[in-house]
Amino acid sequence: MSNTQKMDLTVGQPFYCLLKFAIPIIIGNLFQLFYTLADSVIVGKTLGTNALAAVGSTSIIIYFVFCFINGLTGGFGICLGQRCGAKDETGMRKSITSATVLSIAFSILLTAVCCLLSHQLISLMQIPQDIAKEAYDYMFVVLLGTGATIFYNTISNILRALGDSRTPLYFLVFSSILNIILDLVFILSFHMGVAGAAWATILSQFISAALSLLVGLKKYPVLHIQLQDFQHLKESLLLHLKTGFQMGFQMSVMCIGQLAMQAVVNSIGTDAVAGYTAASKADQVSVLVNNAMMTAISNYVAQNFGAGKWDRIRQGVRASLIQTEGLNVLMCVGILLLRHPIVRLFLSDPTSEIYRYSDLYLTIVAPCYFLLGLLAVYRTTVQSMGNGRAPFLACIIELIMRLAATLGLSSVLGYLSVCIASPLAWLGACSLLIVCYYRMIRRAPLPSVEKAPMFQLRKQQTS
Repeated sequence: MSNTQKMDLTVGQPFYCLLKFAIPIIIGNLFQLFYTLADSVIVGKTLGTNALAAVGSTSIIIYFVFCFINGLTGGFGICLGQRCGAKDETGMRKSITSATVLSIAFSILLTAVCCLLSHQLISLMQIPQDIAKEAYDYMFVVLLGTGATIFYNTISNILRALGDSRTPLYFLVFSSILNIILDLVFILSFHMGVAGAAWATILSQFISAALSLLVGLKKYPVLHIQLQDFQHLKESLLLHLKTGFQMGFQMSVMCIGQLAMQAVVNSIGTDAVAGYTAASKADQVSVLVNNAMMTAISNYVAQNFGAGKWDRIRQGVRASLIQTEGLNVLMCVGILLLRHPIVRLFLSDPTSEIYRYSDLYLTIVAPCYFLLGLLAVYRTTVQSMGNGRAPFLACIIELIMRLAATLGLSSVLGYLSVCIASPLAWLGACSLLIVCYYRMIRRAPLPSVEKAPMFQLRKQQTS
């Protein structure tokens, strides 16, 4: 445990503790976004429009699977963070062992299911025949590498749960650079086409995950799991499965709402699709920053919940809200001021109609980023305090609101229904989670018994 103390999130001033932990995650997420854009440019410039369309046509399927993996492994991180905060080294080893076993099991299961259903998924998405083969080649290879994605996300979330957000950043940067290099090698030198881009993605993830593991094993002795750690593992496996699966399901369900929004936009016309796509790219910056703050508060609350430090949870949530909403204000102002240059970044000659669709989306959604910030902080906080039911219900509310806006109001409001869908979904989810958080905090143990064992704290928190 001595090596993990310097990364302890249960001590120090909460505001600076959170900020120091969050900054590497924000940088990493933004770097990943810029890499994704560069990856698209490489495919489009070297292989042509059809290749880029083939890759893009399968993005929602791949995004759906990756969302589940991110949520699943994030849930494992919450379980580990609680034990880390409680300074329970035996529990930490059990948690790491459980995460390892479940990661292997889900790697086998998801890889088998996704690869076997690849042809059916291509047909279901109604991908045009002229790009269907390339779309299949790209998607099949990426899904074949599901194990590498789970490996990468599992080790990253384990390190963050131990309080280390820098090591995942370093290897995320390394993975992104390696991916671009392998893209060029596989596409230009080996002439592997879109499959080369897919192989570049999974190989860079696997190599980065392996190097992250080696560094983690050197820095943190608790990662050296032994044979006895696999004994009496049933209860720990069930807890990790419950937490991880709930979060994975929540993340995946969000894709359904986004798919409905895209369908409505597609039905309006080409200009609407172009304007919405450009605006959505700008929107991703806010989503990634809020996700970074969500990761930071998740690990912070998990550790302090495990330590029984409820006052620090209150202080941390307030600090996280200030930081998150401050960043959201800056992003809102920046995006609104740069909304036309953003469109020109993706389109060489945008029409006035494209500008109109992009402007309408951004001027409605950007000022509502504060709702996304509230959702990110409160949902993750409640989840990290051991309550999985409320975030799950909030996810269902979010889905219903998004579908109601897009499918229910599209015949009346048209494109405007897409613009208001996300703010309404965020508002609906927040209305439940904020109430739930303050109910849990009011029923928390008094400061005089903050150091009660974690199993006693679990009896205090409510669903």
